[in-house]
Amino acid sequence: MLEIKALKAGYGAVEVLRGIDLHVKAGEIVAVLGANGVGKTTLNMVLSGMLKVNAGSIDFKGAALPKNSEHIVKAGLIHVPEGRKIFPNLAVHENLELGAYLRGQANKQRNLERIYDLFPRLRERINQKAGTLSGGEQQMLAIGRGMMAEPDFLILDEPSLGLSPLLVEEMFALIQRLNQEGLTIMLVEQNVVQSLELAHRAYIIENGRVALSGDAESVAMDPELRRTYLGL
Repeated sequence: MLEIKALKAGYGAVEVLRGIDLHVKAGEIVAVLGANGVGKTTLNMVLSGMLKVNAGSIDFKGAALPKNSEHIVKAGLIHVPEGRKIFPNLAVHENLELGAYLRGQANKQRNLERIYDLFPRLRERINQKAGTLSGGEQQMLAIGRGMMAEPDFLILDEPSLGLSPLLVEEMFALIQRLNQEGLTIMLVEQNVVQSLELAHRAYIIENGRVALSGDAESVAMDPELRRTYLGL
């Protein structure tokens, strides 16, 4: 569904991605892992059309990924950004409706009901301003807003960031459920252990390059990963 070859990108003269090769098959959860500053957010910005490609190629569903963010969304690639980026002064239902602005309008009401079934707490707070929600509820809202666009491919950027251990468990259970329903997911995380338990395959990014990749179980057992990221 997604194939990235020799991707280079950055900011001005600063090259952050230095030749990334990565692919995601339909129906997979692929974890993209790494510490802060290694290029994960830059990769997401490129895939969302917010940052231009300096070199390399990105194919989505068998064709070149559009360069314009609007066309990327219409093609079915949806990015739930780090830090939630909800609209704090709008109500929960208004935030969700905005998720269908470019894609999913025809089924908006049906999709709203599905989101409220997935996240009963959002239904309870339907008219509450999003900025007054807890961190976990805001993350639910951000994912729900992304789901309103009927994604074929969903990028989740640090969905567990700032959540309590119990909410992290809930979040990863939700991601697994969405995948079991057929959604292809790229999970971009610092939470290495739980991400590898959930994902089918994984890529470890280091200094703008793929340092390690493979099926999640093999990556989890790699001694270099265990030493570098897990301190074992």
